[in-house]
Amino acid sequence: MQLSSKIIYFIKFVCFRPDTIEGEARAADIIKNWIRTRNTLEFLGTWEQLYNPDFKVVEFDHFKTEAGLHSFVLSPSKWVESTNAIGIYTKKGKYGGTFAHKDIAFEFGSAINPVFKLFLIKEFQRLKEEENNKLNLKWNFQRTLSKINYKIHTDAIRDNIIPSLITKTQINFAYASEADLLNVTLFGKTAKEWKKENPNKDGNMRDEANIEQLVVLSNMESINALLIEQKLSQKDRLIQLNQVAIMQMKSLLENKDVSNLLE
Repeated sequence: MQLSSKIIYFIKFVCFRPDTIEGEARAADIIKNWIRTRNTLEFLGTWEQLYNPDFKVVEFDHFKTEAGLHSFVLSPSKWVESTNAIGIYTKKGKYGGTFAHKDIAFEFGSAINPVFKLFLIKEFQRLKEEENNKLNLKWNFQRTLSKINYKIHTDAIRDNIIPSLITKTQINFAYASEADLLNVTLFGKTAKEWKKENPNKDGNMRDEANIEQLVVLSNMESINALLIEQKLSQKDRLIQLNQVAIMQMKSLLENKDVSNLLE
């Protein structure tokens, strides 16, 4: 695991902007006080054991036994040198300082600044609420589809005569695949014909289909499987499926649930 500049934070920059030597010294002292506590060592050691296969656990245990003693002193550089840690590192020079992986930087900020910790908790809660809202939307989407299919079956009782849109030429044509059979039934053309009409589009006609078409297509795939088991000819299946497609599409377009879903 590499600590690139994109995934690390300058720890003293999280809560400090030292413009003087005294400010830098104070920031360094706070980092040393933070890293020497047992809770911090437990966190750092756990993080290293998860992500660092070369972490020296024996040296880590030695630090843990000393944590809490008044004589115990620890700096980031000593921690790295002794345990071969990768979550924290130090850099000397004008633009140097103590750096840490974002997990550790967040832990540091939370430990020394209650305002930062509170904002971190609130942000976590906001993200969880957003995630739950997305899950609820998915659940509502599935529920709406169930209502749509129920509406299709109830409308079938009322709508008895629906004119066919497929031509005699299409009926008498032998289609190479069942997928193309369904394409003609619903879209009025084969995949090859659609591609010829839309050479600049990367996908296919099903990628461009709207929600109503996808619902009808899913239903027709199931119906077609049953018709194949009944050993109906391709010509007869094409006629029946086309009638089903027209009936269901009409029902869907009149369904208010679909309109509300797409708004």
